[in-house]
Amino acid sequence: MILHRSATTMLPLYKLSSSPPKLFSQFRYSYSVVSNSSSSFRISLLWLSHPRRFGTVTTAAYRKEGGDTFFTEESVSWTSLGVSDKVSQALYNAGLGQPSLIQAASIPSILSGKDVVVAAETGSGKTHSFLVPLIDKLCNEQNDSANIASSDQGVSQPRKISLVLCPNVTLSEQVVRMADGLCDENGKPLLSVVSLCGRQGWRVNEPDIIVSTPAALLNNIDPKNFRRTDFIRSVKYVVFDEADMLLSGGYQNKVIRLIHMLRFDEKLLSRSNEQNLPESETSSHFSSEDEDNLQDEDLSEEEGDAVENDDLDEELEAGHVKSTDWRRVRKVYKRSKQYIFVAATLPVNGKRTAGAVLKKMFPEANWVSGNYLHCHNPRLKQRWIEVTFDTQVDELIKAVKHGFESRSVSGQCRTMVFANTVEAVESVAKILMRGGIECYHYHKDCSLEDRAKTLADFQEKGGILVCTDAAARGIDIPNVSHVIQADFATSAVDFIHRVGRTARAGQYGLVTSMYTESNRDLVAAVRRAGELSQPVETAFSRKRSFRNKLKKRAALQRITDSRADEERVLA
Repeated sequence: MILHRSATTMLPLYKLSSSPPKLFSQFRYSYSVVSNSSSSFRISLLWLSHPRRFGTVTTAAYRKEGGDTFFTEESVSWTSLGVSDKVSQALYNAGLGQPSLIQAASIPSILSGKDVVVAAETGSGKTHSFLVPLIDKLCNEQNDSANIASSDQGVSQPRKISLVLCPNVTLSEQVVRMADGLCDENGKPLLSVVSLCGRQGWRVNEPDIIVSTPAALLNNIDPKNFRRTDFIRSVKYVVFDEADMLLSGGYQNKVIRLIHMLRFDEKLLSRSNEQNLPESETSSHFSSEDEDNLQDEDLSEEEGDAVENDDLDEELEAGHVKSTDWRRVRKVYKRSKQYIFVAATLPVNGKRTAGAVLKKMFPEANWVSGNYLHCHNPRLKQRWIEVTFDTQVDELIKAVKHGFESRSVSGQCRTMVFANTVEAVESVAKILMRGGIECYHYHKDCSLEDRAKTLADFQEKGGILVCTDAAARGIDIPNVSHVIQADFATSAVDFIHRVGRTARAGQYGLVTSMYTESNRDLVAAVRRAGELSQPVETAFSRKRSFRNKLKKRAALQRITDSRADEERVLA
């Protein structure tokens, strides 16, 4: 994609700089789901050929009548999924009258108390699929605790907290807004939900749900602070939103450290309960040495060296735990926390992919899969335009103008234009502005305040949002009617998240992908997968992009062809 075009451009609306042309991308700069037996709504259980890989996999089914690919049948209600009347009414009041397919598949599984992995396509309703059952659990537990406190049975039970981890502040605040949208008859949120991010510091009030980034949470539960023990012990439900991102890259060490802390606390509680020791006589404090051990622990060896330790009983009774005892606590213990992992892309190929890590650490988890995970969404129309140096700017302008004709159901036009770098975003924005098309900017170099305001304005007023992949993951902007790839995505994950910004929540959408000759093989592979209704899974790689993997495949094919030619000559 060209940043600048010569002054001889044929576009009548504007005249671009005559600076030398450059490409955008070249800049450096066994669980069955509860369902109403009278309903024809079906949730099918799929057992994979390698049962050690996953727990039970639950797949959301089609709605029979009309072939709806988002909502369940009308006979399936929130209450039929096991949600209380109080929370069901709050959902209706918020305009959520009918569960989505993934919500119908996920909610009973989460309510059961099992660890759950929810892997479903973007825009399928995953956030409410974990918020609804957790809010329901916490509300019921608060009612039970209040009843116990008001009776002669004694004081109320310790407060239970749900922790939601998100990769960034924007997603954290979005989860808080969605949770606050579930209110009682007086318009008050059912639960107290706070965001713990950035420099906000620890809240002195007692929230029911804490939404945080991994770094912010670790910073606020300092190893030398008493708050760590109390907090970790009060957390009963843990959600990892955008789990594939949290279990890779720069997030991975922090997230694995947190998982070890939480699970070590479970082990201590389990052993103390077996010996009838009060919780106050166990300790989950960690020293700085523990921090290093937890961070450096190899994922593939997680709990692999766990052995029985005869001296542990005496140490528990004395209320002391050595710095390395978490490694030696036996693997079998009574669980006291529930773990939920949510993702729109969850590759399992390779030992260190997010899916592989989850299979290793949580082998008994229930897996809930959407119908179109890693696949083409039938509500999504795709246009493919191969461009050259001379045509790409014209095609970009045409694509943006075509988006004006693809207005959403709200009557507003919302178009997202993706480029691969910050510099490319700025260049695309300049091209559009010179063409008389106003647009917003969104990328990592914008401040958090500017990004928040940009998203709010874009959602309220509509228009054109030119952005990097910072806006591709998890951000829920309703009624985006058109997505344009000015630069084609460099990985399968980015491609899936980009196109998932439209055709959300049962609506239809349009994606226009512009590509060059260098992307031709990649595009062919993606289109072929869509035509065959196959997942784009084969292009997933933690370290290599789409293009590199295709190049490797092409090189192997050339070697094979060369050998075949040699054999024919020798014959």
